[in-house]
Amino acid sequence: MRHKIFILIGFAVLLFCPKMVLSDCADLGRSTGWYVVDDQSIIFYVGNSPHAKIVLQDCTVNCSSNIRLLKTYVCENDRLLVGGQ
Repeated sequence: MRHKIFILIGFAVLLFCPKMVLSDCADLGRSTGWYVVDDQSIIFYVGNSPHAKIVLQDCTVNCSSNIRLLKTYVCENDRLLVGGQ
């Protein structure tokens, strides 16, 4: 009975607070490479598999851009430095 209560509480948290459970965060410090999709999207890779797709808001990126992480674990509202911007 106690096991079922914990499962129900877990589903309730997921239903009423999805941002707390399903946050948009990634550990980009593990990335071994990146690929520019278009002028505002970058896909970061760990080995040969895609790890995260980042869509830039205020700047553009190309294949020769210098990308610098301000911190390795980034979430939805964090910032990246691309070409000094």
